[in-house]
Amino acid sequence: MGTMKLNALMAMAAGATALIAIAVTTPVAADENKLEELKEQGFARVAIANEPPFTAVGADGKVSGAAPDVAREIFKRLGVPEIVASISEYGAMIPGLQAGRHDAITAGLFMKPERCAAVAYSQPILCDAEAFALKKGNPLKLKSYKDIADNPDAKIGAPGGGTEEKLALEAGVPRDRVIVVPDGQSGMKMLQDGRIDVYSLPVLSINDLVSKASDPNIEVVAPVEGAPVYCDGAAFRKGDEALRDAFDVELAKMKESGEFAKIIEPYGFSAKAAMSTTREKTLRRQVSLSWASRRLSIGATPGGGRHARPRRTKPAI
Repeated sequence: MGTMKLNALMAMAAGATALIAIAVTTPVAADENKLEELKEQGFARVAIANEPPFTAVGADGKVSGAAPDVAREIFKRLGVPEIVASISEYGAMIPGLQAGRHDAITAGLFMKPERCAAVAYSQPILCDAEAFALKKGNPLKLKSYKDIADNPDAKIGAPGGGTEEKLALEAGVPRDRVIVVPDGQSGMKMLQDGRIDVYSLPVLSINDLVSKASDPNIEVVAPVEGAPVYCDGAAFRKGDEALRDAFDVELAKMKESGEFAKIIEPYGFSAKAAMSTTREKTLRRQVSLSWASRRLSIGATPGGGRHARPRRTKPAI
């Protein structure tokens, strides 16, 4: 590796470490009375996007979606009876929060190192995990990509150049048992016809396809064991950690009681995915993924497949 490439990699590693340190240690004046202020005014102002199923605004102006529904319930439990939502572009949400125009962001805003340095995230709420669609009863007992690698008869279908294809290959599935599938409908048809034993996509995509297929012989395994999980959380202003911590306490109670699953799973999200990770694990994973992606880009040749971006149902906003 050339000196310039080595220096670039060392600089990016140092930058990633610095982002974690900033996210954990940046001192900001705390507002211990924020929750009391919200109780007095009777509502919390939240920033949302109109992007179902994460967030949605009906023709009558009613705000719904998995993220605001969770936030509404938690704020009620904290003594704040209502939320008042403002639709915002994703790039304007954090500046608006910092400027005091919002009390929280509940919009499917995925945790990233630079965002964690700017806001105080709750524990994970909505996660985009990997999922399997397979025959009812899971006859080959496939719960992970490694399970597929270990079974010489198992074939997996996945989008070419996508995250799922990469995860299967990295787990040791031979190239001839990783079948490139052009689209979701084709993947379901190949599964139904027995040309593949499992089809893999993110949870929301698999749930949507299986729902539309209405095939009682197909079931879903989610999340895939050992696969990455990408999560959002409610975002609060730095300095409002006391409010964030109170929010987290109620969120944990809802996860434990099953109320959390009752709210988000009708929208297609996996409660198990959100409960399988933490804010800290998500941040470390994002730093690791960012570092690996940049390392590959530096080492790749122009036009090479290593520059291909992973497939995402929801943009990595």
